[in-house]
Amino acid sequence: MQVLLKREKFNQSSDFLKGNYELLITDFSLFSICILLSKLKEFNLLDSFISDILSSDFITIIGIEPSEIKEIIDIEKKINLDFDDAYQYFIAIKKNLVIVSYDKDFEKIPEGAKTPEEIIKVVNKK
Repeated sequence: MQVLLKREKFNQSSDFLKGNYELLITDFSLFSICILLSKLKEFNLLDSFISDILSSDFITIIGIEPSEIKEIIDIEKKINLDFDDAYQYFIAIKKNLVIVSYDKDFEKIPEGAKTPEEIIKVVNKK
């Protein structure tokens, strides 16, 4: 969202997206972005965003099985996360992924989240 709506962390997020990473986005995040852009009446931006995601060679959309929702609710209660953050965390645990986000709520999880700048620094050191 930083890049799409040219928010405060636009430059850092844009630099991150230009990197050579395999990125995964949850279906939940994808739909949430679509909802937000639709509410803002940013239909051209939404169309461009969907086209970019669907045509990308380095972005994969991932999700859960409905039977896993109870596990997400357990995480939500245990760590005191919102459902959407618990959803992201559940998938990160399940798939052994790193969450990249500026969302301070991820400070509640043991692994924390990495910012785009942190990922860029690690990759550039290699």
